[in-house]
Amino acid sequence: MTGTAASIWRRLHPATAPLLLGGAGVAGATLLHFVDPNEEGNYPLCPWLMLTGTYCPGCGTMRAVHALTHLDIAGAAQMNVFLLAALPYFAFAYARWVYRSFRPAPPPTAPRRMPSPMWLYLLVGLIMAFWVVRNLPFGSFLAPG
Repeated sequence: MTGTAASIWRRLHPATAPLLLGGAGVAGATLLHFVDPNEEGNYPLCPWLMLTGTYCPGCGTMRAVHALTHLDIAGAAQMNVFLLAALPYFAFAYARWVYRSFRPAPPPTAPRRMPSPMWLYLLVGLIMAFWVVRNLPFGSFLAPG
């Protein structure tokens, strides 16, 4: 960030970033609600699928969000079950981010506790395992649609 952009960002309320991200998420979900990703030509194809012929961990996510906006949980699970399983964590993390952005800052004497890197390794491992298994013959039930 340049000096001017950094100074403008520092003057904004701490809740600006989470609220902007939330607004972008609502706008994206609204678009997916009204413009069906199941119809060919509405959205571009997954570049990974086009190049390799295999599913990436995110394949089916747009169709899963479309199904969720129509309250079709079973349809969302058929498209990307990993997204459906991760949604409670995403909702909790987002709510915590918004809450902490409105809460007064803790006293400077309190040390900030960093999460263990094990959680990041676990998340990356789960994503990689999902990616591999959904492309194997016995894991075809994890493939989108």
